[in-house]
Amino acid sequence: MARKIKTTKSPEERRAEAEGLHATIAEQVEELRTSEAWTRFLTFAQAFHRYSLNNLLLILAQKPEATSVAGYRTWQKLGRQVRKGSRGIRIFGGRDVRETVEDEQTGEEKEQRRVRFFPVSVFDISQTDPIDPEADDPSTLAQPLTGNDPAGIFDAVADYLTGKGWTIEREPIDGAPNGYTDPEARRVVIDADLSPAQAAKTALHEAAHVELHAEEDHAEYVEHRGVKETEAESVAYIVAGILGLDTSAYSVGYIAGWSKCEPETIKATAANVLRAAHTLADAITEPAEATEAA
Repeated sequence: MARKIKTTKSPEERRAEAEGLHATIAEQVEELRTSEAWTRFLTFAQAFHRYSLNNLLLILAQKPEATSVAGYRTWQKLGRQVRKGSRGIRIFGGRDVRETVEDEQTGEEKEQRRVRFFPVSVFDISQTDPIDPEADDPSTLAQPLTGNDPAGIFDAVADYLTGKGWTIEREPIDGAPNGYTDPEARRVVIDADLSPAQAAKTALHEAAHVELHAEEDHAEYVEHRGVKETEAESVAYIVAGILGLDTSAYSVGYIAGWSKCEPETIKATAANVLRAAHTLADAITEPAEATEAA
């Protein structure tokens, strides 16, 4: 029998609360835009290249949990050192080259510029460590959650995903990622070292990906990853909040980073977010009537 969370809230009350929680995300992100933390993060984010769709697909095929990717020396300039023995993610780099060619029509020589592509190695932030551990880390706005999961959110989500034909496992994950979803294998992985509260929130986040994005074309997900991550974390924040777990210390910064701190992006996702939040909340809680009859 699937484990569910007992609640005295009716479905209507949960829906009203979900709408209120979603509205607070945009408000808190708007406040974050004026903070020093956002300025540091923006400076950090501007150091990264905009990779082509093909390179993004290569990155996620080799390391699906990757978040921030750069070359070895770029990481050093950002105050981080690639860990010894880390395996590089192979993508294609491009360099402008000039060459002299003969014009087929006139026979005259002319200079031509083209891009020459060649394989290069890049590394995810999870494969790096701070060169100065005591320095402020501008790479993240999200603070890991501490504490317990008294409502049993993780177990309820695990049973829900299992019932949908997915597996959910706790395994060590190197570096920054707390979890990831593998649609092809129908598998969700949550970092084994997370606190119970963080594991519960991450389980909700990955369950939101299952609900919203698992059936999408992979290229579509990669091309619009910022929106997809904004949606998944918004769902996690809302459902956790309904169940009494405040994840704002982590969720607001995470959503700000992926949405580029644009409240309009958050508002534009409302329909998808609320639909998935209602589905998850209904699935992992017992109706008020069942609770009263117990």
